[in-house]
Amino acid sequence: MIGTPAVIIKWLVEQKQDAEFEIKKHRKKRSLNANAYAWKLISEIGLALNKPKEEVYIHMLKDYGQSEMITVTENVKIENYIKYYELAGESILNGQRAIHYRIYKGSSEMDTKEMSQLLDGIVQEAENLEIQTLRSEEIERLKGEWK
Repeated sequence: MIGTPAVIIKWLVEQKQDAEFEIKKHRKKRSLNANAYAWKLISEIGLALNKPKEEVYIHMLKDYGQSEMITVTENVKIENYIKYYELAGESILNGQRAIHYRIYKGSSEMDTKEMSQLLDGIVQEAENLEIQTLRSEEIERLKGEWK
C-alpha cells in the first residue's frame, strides 16, 4: 500500500490485530531505459578493457556508488549478508578480533539521486575510453524519467 501517514494509519486500524506489516518509505522507481543504458555502457567498457562486465560494474560501484564501513567479529561470514564488499582492515575490539569491511550499495538498491551519480560516472569512464555515448541532453532525459 502506498499513501500518506493518515491514509495508512486509517487502513492499518481496519486490519486484523494479529497481522504483521512492514512499512518503508516509498521511492519512485528508476527508468529501466536508463538502467539498461548503464549496463550497455558497462558492457562496452568491459569489451574495451577486456574485462567481464561484472568486474567493471563492481569497479563502477566502488568509484561512483555509495559505500559504508562496517565492523563484524571474525566469525561472521559477511558474504552471507552483503553482496559487494572489500576488506578494509582488522583490529581488536573488546578483546575480540574484528574485521572491517567497506560495503557497497548495488544499483538496484539505489535511489534516483544515487543512480544518477553512478550513471554520470559510467558515462565519464566510457568517454575516457572514447566509447560513443548519448548526448548530454539525452542522458538528462533518461535521468529525468526517474523523477
